[in-house]
Amino acid sequence: MKNEFLRSATAFRSLPEHVTPEFGGNRAMRRRYKVGAQNGGTAAPKYTDADNAQAQALVLAVARPMIQPTMAQNISGSNTAQGQTITFNLNNVGLQTKVTVEVQGTLTAVAAETITRTPWGLANIFSQVVLTDLSNIQRINTTGLHLYALATLRGRAAFGATFLNDAPVAMGSNFLVNDGPSAINAGSGATPFRMFFELPLAYHDNDLRGAIYSNVTNAQWRLQLTVNPNFIVGSGATDTLFNVYKSSAAVPASTLTAFQVQIYQHYLDQLPRGKNNQPIVPLFSLSWNYLIINTVSTGAVATQDFPVQYANFRTFLSTIAIFDNGGTFNAGSDVNYVAIQVANQTYLERLDPFMSTLRTRQMIGDDYPPGTYVFDHRRWPIVTDQFGNTQFVLNASAVNASANVQMMYEMLSIQNQAINAGSLAAG
Repeated sequence: MKNEFLRSATAFRSLPEHVTPEFGGNRAMRRRYKVGAQNGGTAAPKYTDADNAQAQALVLAVARPMIQPTMAQNISGSNTAQGQTITFNLNNVGLQTKVTVEVQGTLTAVAAETITRTPWGLANIFSQVVLTDLSNIQRINTTGLHLYALATLRGRAAFGATFLNDAPVAMGSNFLVNDGPSAINAGSGATPFRMFFELPLAYHDNDLRGAIYSNVTNAQWRLQLTVNPNFIVGSGATDTLFNVYKSSAAVPASTLTAFQVQIYQHYLDQLPRGKNNQPIVPLFSLSWNYLIINTVSTGAVATQDFPVQYANFRTFLSTIAIFDNGGTFNAGSDVNYVAIQVANQTYLERLDPFMSTLRTRQMIGDDYPPGTYVFDHRRWPIVTDQFGNTQFVLNASAVNASANVQMMYEMLSIQNQAINAGSLAAG
């Protein structure tokens, strides 16, 4: 019952609908949705929030949800895939809401070598994922690690995982969905792995903000996947945050072969039609970009507040921060507190590591790997235009050499404001 509620639309609460004053201060946006009288004619009716809500409800009621395997790519050869950027020109069809990537391959350890899965493991198969829309805006530019962490947060459970239960039937982990052994040695032979990555385009199945209407012929959108060039690192590696496996040998001899990628596109087809047989779509919803971005900040000093500024013209839905303390990832022992601070040094939230992790457990029923701190702003998003200067703050009790904070954001922005925002990171 708890899982059913957590996965419901009620628990994954839709953000408040867009209100027109946010457009009202921008003349270009007003012209986009309101056309004045010309040559003595009657002015076209203004498109309103009510029109948008009605159009969205109609689309969700009438359009057919589709999931199609649209394209695939295989890379043969020993370790040939590592470091390659695979580009997919995605199909132009329907109202796109999500892309799912399935990746599989084979790992083989040799001689006396053993490779051991890192804490973030197979989430690091792709070192960079970039999805560029029809307007050449990068909707997603982040790591596989971030996508996995975000999918876990959005789904309120470890993404693609099963859970222990006492059902009197064989319910459990019976299919190798997200699967990669914790250790592989020469005796393991050629060992297969598989991993799924979710790339949301719309905010939610019932909230189409960010969805991409791709049923056009004059533009192309694309997905670029960079296979981790440091898939397996040697025994001397001190920071394995973004690696998949670590070898017992100084120079890994293990091989990655039979690398395959399958793309699934999720979209709404058979959209309702209006006058002149034109598709009905929620214009305001489609004027939003749903963005998934990461960055890194350095310069933290022990016992001092280390601020990372949120960008302007954004509505932040979640923040995931990983304190990489020079390759050491502690379960709270090197952090005094994490916080969200707004103008006039007011804290919206100020939590010690254990209170922060308690909230994470209440959201996903588990802990992320050590060093990870999660803020879910969905119930009350951070709208930077309302709060003024807004910052994520980390106060560390100890800072090692080469320490950094990996910042990962989920956010909404209005399309014509995306290029006007300041830098995500501020020291």
